[in-house]
Amino acid sequence: MPQASEIAWLIPIFPLIGAVLSGLGLICLNKKINNSRGIVSISLISFVGISAVISYKSLIEQISGYQPVEKLFVWASAGDFTIPMGFVLDPLGSVMLTLVTTITLLVMIYSHGYMAHDKGYVRFFTYLALFSSSMMGLIISPNLLEIYVFWELVGMCSYLLVGFWYDRDGAANAAQKAFVVNRVGDFGLLLGILGLFWATKSFDFNQIAIGISQSVSENSIPVWAALLLCFLVFLGPMAKSAQFPLHVWLPDAMEGPTPISALIHAATMVAAGIFLVARLQPLYSLFPTIQFIIALVGTITCFLGASIALTQMDLKKGLAYSTVSQLGYMMLAMGCGAPVAGIFHLVTHACFKAMLFLGSGSVIHAMEEVVGHQPVLAQDMRLMGGLRKKMPLTSSTFLIGCIAISGIPPLAGFWSKDEILGNAFISFPAFWFVGFLTAGLTAFYMFRLYFLTFEGDFRGENKELQNELLLASEINSDDEEHNEENGSIHESPWSMTFPLVFLAVPSVIIGFMGLPWDSKFANLLDPEEALIAIESFELKEFLPLAVASVFVASIGITIAYQAYFAKKINLSILFAQRFPSVNKFLSNKWYLDDINEKLFVKGSRKLAKEVLEVDSKVVDGVVNLTGLVTLGSGEGLKYFETGRAQFYALIVFGGVILLVAIFGFQSPQVT
Repeated sequence: MPQASEIAWLIPIFPLIGAVLSGLGLICLNKKINNSRGIVSISLISFVGISAVISYKSLIEQISGYQPVEKLFVWASAGDFTIPMGFVLDPLGSVMLTLVTTITLLVMIYSHGYMAHDKGYVRFFTYLALFSSSMMGLIISPNLLEIYVFWELVGMCSYLLVGFWYDRDGAANAAQKAFVVNRVGDFGLLLGILGLFWATKSFDFNQIAIGISQSVSENSIPVWAALLLCFLVFLGPMAKSAQFPLHVWLPDAMEGPTPISALIHAATMVAAGIFLVARLQPLYSLFPTIQFIIALVGTITCFLGASIALTQMDLKKGLAYSTVSQLGYMMLAMGCGAPVAGIFHLVTHACFKAMLFLGSGSVIHAMEEVVGHQPVLAQDMRLMGGLRKKMPLTSSTFLIGCIAISGIPPLAGFWSKDEILGNAFISFPAFWFVGFLTAGLTAFYMFRLYFLTFEGDFRGENKELQNELLLASEINSDDEEHNEENGSIHESPWSMTFPLVFLAVPSVIIGFMGLPWDSKFANLLDPEEALIAIESFELKEFLPLAVASVFVASIGITIAYQAYFAKKINLSILFAQRFPSVNKFLSNKWYLDDINEKLFVKGSRKLAKEVLEVDSKVVDGVVNLTGLVTLGSGEGLKYFETGRAQFYALIVFGGVILLVAIFGFQSPQVT
């Protein structure tokens, strides 16, 4: 029996087969396939399950000490020029594959309940399978060129899933926004890949690092050119992983179905950027300037996301900005030269953030029974409250997620986030301080979400507030769907609660894989770094930073408790009314959407109108004038077409006489 690592190329193939079969079925036998929901969902879940089994076996082999496997074949060649393709499976790839297949499998099980009554059920599962296949292919890609192919496939699938409900303006606009913003980053990535190939004649990660190092040392390419190429490649992860200022697409992606929010925000699309930066660490580690830029972007992103999340009332958008903030932490780790810490936080974050998003979907599913099928109402926390008693499993798992992401020991988020802050304290103390403050903000806004949603009294039956929210959203309060309010709050079905309970387990215990004095996770990904970390670990250095991190998180939780549960603090008076400009700044998301709208959307439209004006008046004018001259001259010359040879000879003779007369009047120059 072959090793699982030897057949790792099958991991993305199985979901792809399922997606192709169901897709062809939708095209050829649409009605029959849509009526066979159970068969389609079980088949696609089974295909992803097979990929998950191979991934688990591959991870076990890597943990057991098996050597990484790389299989290549020549995809294209011309003389000495060859382009290899294939797959590679190493510890980093096996960890990512296990994560992606697990989260995808749970999301698909969850979707069976969440999308049960949606007319696009089969289409949704088809997109899910294709999306997961693309991400798995990206992970096992052995070089930058193959990664770029799957990178674009992931982007295409995200466009399809974010805009799944394409008949809604919000979903269609969000899909377009995600597509356009990611094209900006992907264009930079493509230029960077081509530039690195020009400089090194290779797409291989390690060969690129070696080639750039030699070229810079030999002065065959200037340092500024190498820095530019590294930055261009980094633009791709900036967009995919929602880093400032290319983060603006991610919160709007909440317009897609909630299972997609869980998948995109936890383990697939946004993880792709972090994964690529980790793959390129041999290159980025050559240039401290690039590492500083990566760390700076990550620091700004983590604070930006947390600060905007403070004012969000939409449950899913609050979690979305939380994701932006946590991705900033991961990128900060990459900039500090600690890719293991960044990947470790990616893994722990994927577990509790997927659980939080699926939990929010469970809440929204229940709220729709009461307030009608209006996202603006079902997702607004001002209409929630008191759901803990009606939804015990959802509330318990959501609370575990809040504790984990807040960095409270011994849950997973504490170990991974604290490791990042520890590395930042050594490399960039100023960035550590921003990350430290952000940890307090994170704890505050997460427990704000929890208390507003699950504690207190239920506010969903407040008709006046409902109409006010609908009016603010420019939605007709007499909408037919909105009037269908005849249900009550209840716990979600097992297909939706099982993934929540399952993810709660790693959210609690997986952090113990990364204990700073005995990190099994680091030992798997980078044994040398793990050995150095163990030898250099000192409790007296670890404890102050850990205690400070827990202390600032505890302050955030305490303030949230006093403001939204005990009602002893009125933050509206203490903060919003005292600092209205700051509150408005945060409520308007740092005005970044407004700036993009004015500068790029309206600016490009204005430029297009001016170009159209030039085209219609100048270019078209020249073309039309040429046509008129040709037409007029043709009309005039046709009278000279008599067919008489004598007449033609007379014209030639006249022309010669005219030339002689012209040149005859020119007096010779005397030298």
